[in-house]
Amino acid sequence: MKIGIVLYPTFGGSGVVGTELGKALAKKGHQIHFITYSQPVRLGSFRENIFYHEVAVSDYPLFEYQPYETELTSKMVDVVKYEQLDLLHVHYAIPHASAAYMAKQILKSQGITIPYITTLHGTDITLVGKDPSFEPVITFCINESDAVTAVSESLKRDTYKHFNTTREIHVIPNFIAPTIGISNASAEVRQKYAKDGERILCHVSNFRKVKRVEDVVQIFAKVNQQLPSKLILAGDGPERYAAERLVRELKLCEKVIFLGKVRDTAHVLEISDLFLLPSETESFGLAALEAMAVGVPVVSSNTGGIPEVNKHGITGFLSDVGDIEDMAKNALEILTNPETLHKFKTQALEMSHEFDLVKILPMYEKIYFDLIKDVSK
Repeated sequence: MKIGIVLYPTFGGSGVVGTELGKALAKKGHQIHFITYSQPVRLGSFRENIFYHEVAVSDYPLFEYQPYETELTSKMVDVVKYEQLDLLHVHYAIPHASAAYMAKQILKSQGITIPYITTLHGTDITLVGKDPSFEPVITFCINESDAVTAVSESLKRDTYKHFNTTREIHVIPNFIAPTIGISNASAEVRQKYAKDGERILCHVSNFRKVKRVEDVVQIFAKVNQQLPSKLILAGDGPERYAAERLVRELKLCEKVIFLGKVRDTAHVLEISDLFLLPSETESFGLAALEAMAVGVPVVSSNTGGIPEVNKHGITGFLSDVGDIEDMAKNALEILTNPETLHKFKTQALEMSHEFDLVKILPMYEKIYFDLIKDVSK
């Protein structure tokens, strides 16, 4: 198949999943065409069967805000026509689904039929999409999609709750690539961040309010009072300054390490003992799954799709949003005893295998083949 993939090329979950999906499809022999405004951060170097088409936004003085959706639509039309694509797969509803709908109609007027599949990732539905100014467009584009997928049962429920959609939504969870086992990161690397006997807690995110990064710091402060430890924070965003200020107020500067944006977070996770994810909401919790994939247990909130990934008492623990005391208690329960920590590490790794790319990829391929078959009838 020849597949066009439209996504945000950033560190966010939708961009990561869309990129990794395209890379896996290309490895199986499908021809993949990424269409976006810059090269996806997880794309890497030259790969067979992968092509990148940049959407160059024109800088017209007339426009206060540049018309990315219009430029994206035109690029999609161009790529579909001249690369003879079989279908388009757009990740994140805004503005990709609406651009795909417009591209489909333009191509239809030229005698070309192209189906498009929309994958809902979370904030496009739970935050942005609920805004009254976006809702009519999102509802229309979901209903006009030839197929719709969501990354969790929770997100599927939220979509039906907040939008008047008549379209069937297929749940296809996020995924991770197969791993060898629990990380055996060298003591030398670990000692650059923590002394012998210290536990390492970590958090990876885009530092938006919804991630509750200050809660991460507060949880760590309570853990550190009882157990020698370090906290590694990977990522950047609007809440970083508030987190840094809190670290200074709590006199934890020697204990907390801000790494900023990290292209490959696996290196951070591999030296960690526990992952903290106290988010206000998460449609899935991809960062938690990536931690589990290298044998790192998770202490998280019980919101959205997180309980579908982090199983309470097995891969880590769940607490109510904002319950810092309970999260700190759960973190200490995992970290204090080496045998308990090893048990949770092993169970986290085993659970991550349920989201192995090998199991998830055929779900997308089936939808692709079904759509192409319908078009050819």
